[in-house]
Amino acid sequence: MVVLELNEVEQSRKDKIGELREQGIDPFGHSFGDALATAYIAEHFDELGDRTIRARGRVMAVRGHGKACFLVLADMSGRIQLYVRSDDLKEPAYDWFKKYIDSGDIIGVEGTLFVTKTREKTIAVARLWVLSKAIRTLPEKFHGLTDVEIRYRQRYVDLMVNPEVRDAFEKRSRMVSHIRTYLTERGYLEVETPMLQPIAGGATARPFVTHHNALDQDLFLRIAPELYLKRLLVGGFEKVFEINRSFRNEGIDTVHNPEFTMMELYEAYSDLDGMMSLTENLILDLVEKVTSMSQVHMGERLINFTRPFARTTFDEAMQKYAGVSLEELRDDGLARRKIAEFGIHMDKSFEYANVVNEVFDKMVEPNFIDPTFVRDYPVEISPLAKRMAEQPQRVQRFELFAGGIELANAFTELNDPMDQEERFTQQVAAKARGDDESQSMDFDYVRALQYGMPPAGGLGIGIDRLVMLLLGVESIREVILFPQLKRRESQD
Repeated sequence: MVVLELNEVEQSRKDKIGELREQGIDPFGHSFGDALATAYIAEHFDELGDRTIRARGRVMAVRGHGKACFLVLADMSGRIQLYVRSDDLKEPAYDWFKKYIDSGDIIGVEGTLFVTKTREKTIAVARLWVLSKAIRTLPEKFHGLTDVEIRYRQRYVDLMVNPEVRDAFEKRSRMVSHIRTYLTERGYLEVETPMLQPIAGGATARPFVTHHNALDQDLFLRIAPELYLKRLLVGGFEKVFEINRSFRNEGIDTVHNPEFTMMELYEAYSDLDGMMSLTENLILDLVEKVTSMSQVHMGERLINFTRPFARTTFDEAMQKYAGVSLEELRDDGLARRKIAEFGIHMDKSFEYANVVNEVFDKMVEPNFIDPTFVRDYPVEISPLAKRMAEQPQRVQRFELFAGGIELANAFTELNDPMDQEERFTQQVAAKARGDDESQSMDFDYVRALQYGMPPAGGLGIGIDRLVMLLLGVESIREVILFPQLKRRESQD
């Protein structure tokens, strides 16, 4: 049996657990109510006066010797100093405290407030309880937890010792809550759609496959909720959204994690322009009310979230930044020369749609630092979007980019069942030629469209990436609590 290794100090702490139990003390404590948050104590310090108060949290540091010690107590709201003196501690005795309380322990205390000579707000501890005895030692206080690999694998320690990390995830939570409130106040209904799906549809991506034993059939973790949400429009709902987990069996890098969070919404009787207005208004409202910063530094890049966002077309962007037209890339020989010239390695089949996507992703997308809408996409890379009446080879689609990465994707939704069936057929043919990310035929979705889906606009926003940008961090792992990592052979 493999056991977690402990160093000498940690083994000593483990031994203390047995000693506490022999003394009739539960080293993993009990409930501890009527405690005040450390931030509340600091804010209402003068009002609390000489009242006896209770606080609880983790001991982050212990300093001092002899007959008195100072401790730093941390909870979710902040930190406060504790003063433990042999003359004041009622039970347990001071010597017991010195022996059994270590940094990392979770404790409850009772005492009165005072200000030290250095003007530090402090609790003079009269009583103390062990609520959870820590075996592992905290990282060295001056450097904290800095190893990126360990920070992601042991996020619980990262949150414990790096307050700025916890603050980032608190901000993420507020952003998601704000998005939810913003939409519900405007009449959108929040819904839930299946995560296990018989057909992986709604996006171009490689799915994760699992097997349902009772049904004896393979199912897919959803790559997008799109086709189910649009079925709801057919059923009569007019404004729906879902903040959802989606899964794509793709590589991991600074902007990709195989499990990620999206917000998708659909609005009957709207269109691409309605979605563009909604996207800009939602993001700017988020910037104003949650982050209060219209400019964000992301590494050396300065991103300006100001109205109006820039706008361009797909063709214009390809010509400007890649120096090639969409029509030129239809020539197989020229396309291969351009791919080689750009230094692009094609992992996918050499389909026109894949070539266009790769050139755009590598040569064009990184140039959009300030928020920019790119619209009027080629139909070949947009199988679920409505065609432009004046340019049938283009569709009513935009993507929003900022900081050099994609933030949002939106369509005027395709509601013609015959056109949709034909596009699914083309996707199936591409899959047969080796493009395993192409979509499958979804006959039930086509059947739903045959009942009639109202004209509609749809929008998807990558929550992880949006939080990245608004916090100014350069890796998606900094905004996902538990990012996927390669499993290690020992003690994972």
